[in-house]
Amino acid sequence: MPVDTHCHLADPAFAADAGEVVGRASAAGVGHVVVIGESPEAAARAVELAGGDPRLSATAGVHPHVARTWSEDLEAWLREILRDPRVVAVGETGLDYHYDHSPREAQRAAFEAQLTLAAEAGKPAVIHAREADDDVATTLRNHPRATAILHSFSSGMALLRTGVALGHYVSFSGMVTFRSWHLPEALVEVPGDRLLVETDAPYLAPVPHRGRRNEPAFVVEVVRRVAEARRVSYEEMDRLTTNNAVTVFGERVRSAL
Repeated sequence: MPVDTHCHLADPAFAADAGEVVGRASAAGVGHVVVIGESPEAAARAVELAGGDPRLSATAGVHPHVARTWSEDLEAWLREILRDPRVVAVGETGLDYHYDHSPREAQRAAFEAQLTLAAEAGKPAVIHAREADDDVATTLRNHPRATAILHSFSSGMALLRTGVALGHYVSFSGMVTFRSWHLPEALVEVPGDRLLVETDAPYLAPVPHRGRRNEPAFVVEVVRRVAEARRVSYEEMDRLTTNNAVTVFGERVRSAL
């Protein structure tokens, strides 16, 4: 029963049919979906969805695109919402130097603060890293108490190796099925106990669903591709990544499976 560890089910793209989307995921064998709340508004929706369905969990955080909004009030909000058992992680947070929608200094400050809160809450932090590998690695080194998930990994191998050395997790999305996937070594180098899968829906629909809205049911294609790369059976990769999701996210996910 694979776990989709990163899905934007709170996105407006799912406003009309979120329930049906979860139903299709269950029909495909998906056991649980982690709904990302990358802003206070998205987190409120994610918690609402998780409150009505034990097959869902929520995260809460501030994405680097909107890091310029970080404030003492947002810090207080995040500290409080992390007490909710439906919220299993901080994020997504991190650094994005490709778009630079927020000043880099603001991104770094929000990232540091959210890693601190994650460590205090004993919950992992979901990390977005784009064209900022060195600063992400440095920040993770500076927060040894935090547990990180390098989400939809497509960064350089140096960041992957740093993350693994620090004991963090690496999550792969539908990008691994693309012809343009450029990191075949990443799929085999991540230790088995640090490997996760995700969709990042509604984005990055995997082959054979390219051109469609992505959704949690399609995480099975990610499991299949990673299993092929590592030369193990689908069933073995399913068990491995599901067990890892339970380990990193805890009882909320465990009880749903």
